[in-house]
Amino acid sequence: MARYETLDNVAHKDLRVVTRFGAEFGDAMGMVPAFPTEYAELQREYPIFFRKDPASGQFQSVALLGFDKEENLFLQEDRWSAGYLPGVIARGPFLIGFQEQQVDGQLRREPVIHVDMEHARVGQGEGEPVFLPQGGNSPYLQHIITILRGINDGVEAGRVMFAALDRLELIQPISLDVRFDATHSVNLTGLYGIDRDRLAALDAEALHGLHRDGWLEGVYLILASLNNMRRLIAEKQRRLREQPETAGAGERSN
Repeated sequence: MARYETLDNVAHKDLRVVTRFGAEFGDAMGMVPAFPTEYAELQREYPIFFRKDPASGQFQSVALLGFDKEENLFLQEDRWSAGYLPGVIARGPFLIGFQEQQVDGQLRREPVIHVDMEHARVGQGEGEPVFLPQGGNSPYLQHIITILRGINDGVEAGRVMFAALDRLELIQPISLDVRFDATHSVNLTGLYGIDRDRLAALDAEALHGLHRDGWLEGVYLILASLNNMRRLIAEKQRRLREQPETAGAGERSN
């Protein structure tokens, strides 16, 4: 169970975070949330889709990592085999929370960093130091702050962007039937993508609105990211060849 604490350079002066990868750190997952603020980086290596949040029913974008809920094809022993690490993975045990603080005489909700002290990456003797011996932020923490800002901005941007795309009926359900070889296949359900035909049919006013609001570039980045499905399929095929006894993948519901 998570145990979040407000990050503090006194209480957490000896805090270190393990930065290698593995299933023991929760890295064995088939997809992760993706944010518009990182689409330009993600689309170079990961296929980007949409799914509906079971709780809210709202759309969220995700980067596909594998063809099963616990299959991460980018995980190579203790390494991550991609040049860009998705923000929700890179942030490790940290997240942004909000506290009410007095700012210029007014009570405001200000963002603060929280750390999950029960996270598998948290340790006292191993990993990257969070604070310098004198109490200042370490380069690692400065990197985390940048990541958290991107995620926070991406959450807000995504909420508006996805609602706009949904109003234009550009987000449509898709079903992916993928055959890896003669005996292994998978059917990915519960995913959504950008409908190319509906996008092409938009009138000038709708297209200009997407461009004006800054969402059109994101739409094309999502579409471009689908070329990475070939890489993902090839990696799955490689692993199946190394484990010929593996059973058929069957159907996956997301």
